[in-house]
Amino acid sequence: MGMSAEDERAASPRDEEWPEAEKAEKLARGAALKWASGVFYRPEKLEGLGHYRSRETQRNSSIQSRLKSTVQSYLEGVSAGLEQLRSAAQEVQSVCQDLGAARWALLDSADHFQGLQQMRALVEQHVQLASVVQVLPQIFSVHEVFSHTLQLLHGQRLLEAHAELMMVEHLRDDILSQLHLRGLSGAQTTVLSYFSGLQQLNETLAKQLWDIVGSGLRLVREDPVLFVTAVRIIEREEKIDDTLLLEATFLPPGRPKGWRQKFYHVLQDTITGAHFHAAQVDAEGPGLARHLAALQKDIVSELRVVKDLMVQCVPAHYNILSVCTTTYHQALTSHLQEILREELDKQGLFLLLEWALHVYHSPEMMGHPDLLPEVDVSALGPLMSPELVDQTERRYVVKVKASVLEWMQRTLEVEYKEWFREEEPETDHQGFFQSALPVIVMQMLNENIQVASLINDSLQQKVYNMALEELEAFLGRLREALVQCGKEHQQDRAMPKYYVSYLLAMLNNNLALSNSVSSLHPDTAHREVPASLRAALDRMQKKACQLLLEELLLDLQPLCLQLPSRKWLSGSQLVGSMCEVIDKYAKDFSRVRKPVFTLLLMESELLVVSQYLRALMQRKMVCKSEEERGQLCDRLLQDATQLRELFCGLGLDQSQQSLEAVFALRELICLKDPALLSLEVLGFITKYPDASDEHISTLLDLRGDVSREVRHVVLEMMAQHPQLLPDGYRPIFSTILVSVPELPFCLRKGKCA
Repeated sequence: MGMSAEDERAASPRDEEWPEAEKAEKLARGAALKWASGVFYRPEKLEGLGHYRSRETQRNSSIQSRLKSTVQSYLEGVSAGLEQLRSAAQEVQSVCQDLGAARWALLDSADHFQGLQQMRALVEQHVQLASVVQVLPQIFSVHEVFSHTLQLLHGQRLLEAHAELMMVEHLRDDILSQLHLRGLSGAQTTVLSYFSGLQQLNETLAKQLWDIVGSGLRLVREDPVLFVTAVRIIEREEKIDDTLLLEATFLPPGRPKGWRQKFYHVLQDTITGAHFHAAQVDAEGPGLARHLAALQKDIVSELRVVKDLMVQCVPAHYNILSVCTTTYHQALTSHLQEILREELDKQGLFLLLEWALHVYHSPEMMGHPDLLPEVDVSALGPLMSPELVDQTERRYVVKVKASVLEWMQRTLEVEYKEWFREEEPETDHQGFFQSALPVIVMQMLNENIQVASLINDSLQQKVYNMALEELEAFLGRLREALVQCGKEHQQDRAMPKYYVSYLLAMLNNNLALSNSVSSLHPDTAHREVPASLRAALDRMQKKACQLLLEELLLDLQPLCLQLPSRKWLSGSQLVGSMCEVIDKYAKDFSRVRKPVFTLLLMESELLVVSQYLRALMQRKMVCKSEEERGQLCDRLLQDATQLRELFCGLGLDQSQQSLEAVFALRELICLKDPALLSLEVLGFITKYPDASDEHISTLLDLRGDVSREVRHVVLEMMAQHPQLLPDGYRPIFSTILVSVPELPFCLRKGKCA
């Protein structure tokens, strides 16, 4: 299967010249070897060797014949290509020869072309002179045309006048253009002087056009032909402007005229001047309301004319309805801003807000059925910007606040005078004292909030917040008035005559205000009452209650001064008299509604208990014997029981009373063995943690049998068990001041060990 030496020598030159052939032959031999080894790997397969040899010989013969056919076809194509290239080269050489001959012919004819150049110049001059001769009659008749055109303008024959004007302008512009092309700028001055009458005609025509456009809304109803004529003339001029600007070679004087843009300006100025540049607008509510109503009526009427009539008189691309709508909108925006620069009252500010936010977009104005759907101001933005609306709302709130403050002050003055009347305050159907103050105040605030809600939620919230602030301030002034009334009553208890009744009426009024304030806001989600207002209501209630308790105290003090005494100890009706005073006041307190009535009973009971205990701690009496201590215990039991029964009968539950402190004090007095006092006192201060060392020491003095050693043990025990006031504890002893006696043998004031 290897190559012989002769084959290798024969292949060497070819391999050096065709390395790819060598590589291909090696690959072919390798593939053949692989194929043969795969086919003849067994001896019995060698019997078909002849068959395989004949088949491969036929295949090689077929391949060689195809290769020869392909090479032959390729050689024939190359031969045809060479023949075509030879023919093309001959033709190119022939064309070059012809071009050379033509060049020599043109060089021989150059002298003849010089004569033709002179002929061309003469022809051009002849054409120009012919053109001049042709237009000479028109040039000579220019001034006559000027006069005729002016007459046509005076007769309002605008289309004819404009036609003659365009003819003269065209003549002038042609002449100026020719001069411009030839660089004869000096001659242009003469031409412009000759045609100077055009300027006057243009101005006269323009004046008439703008007068017609300014009266367009009236003319489209009365004489639309005149308005349409003006629009046609404007469109003619606009086309001339467009043509000259498109050529961009020469612009005659006064071009472009831009009359279409001027048409818009005149129309807009007419609309603005007719409605928005009038005399000073009345800043008061009624005058401003009439002005806004007139604007509403006129704008709707004129837009209907534009939509139904003027639109038909102008080309569609004018968008005349949109232009007029935008003009009215922008003019109104500026006009409202001008009005807002004035010092408007609250009614004027409200009218502007209502008009801009509601009326303007309503079916009575821009949403009128006759204007829809062509008129749409939604894309033009708000008539008043959000910032301006907010500013106007704040101005309105300031005005309303001043009005509310004035009304509340008047109401307070009237209320204060009523306190000094010679008759009781009025009562409701249940017999509770009251006055008209809560109704007046809440009605005033509620009306202002309801009016603000007609504008928007923002203004409503602003007025609501202002109302709460003013109510809080009013409560402060009302409280000061009560204080002043109390001072006058202290100077003369006969004035006011029905002092207690009016205090009770004020408590009912305060309760009515507290119950009504949460209903001021229409939206239940925004009815939360501020903590500061609740505090003001609470201060008002506390002050009225304090004045009532002070009045009760003045009647109780003469009785409390008689406590304790030997006469009281022996069975005086002192507490019975106290009960009569309390019962009298309780009957008055019943004229106030339940929550406050219960509060007054609780505070009255606490006042009685504190005054009773304060009297016992004044060191007026010390028990001299066990018998006196027994009498004291009995008296304390009888008094406390009598007072408890009284307050329970008035409707105050025992759990709401403080009289238990008197019963607890009695236990300290009744204790037989003083040695057990420390344990009893510990229970007492645990129940009443505001009781101090001085309070306990005074109570021990009241017994009259407590030795210095026992006192020391008790006070030492108290020092070892300090007490903290629990949450919700009602102080009793902390309001009672006791005098501390000077103890002998002490270097300084303080507790002796």
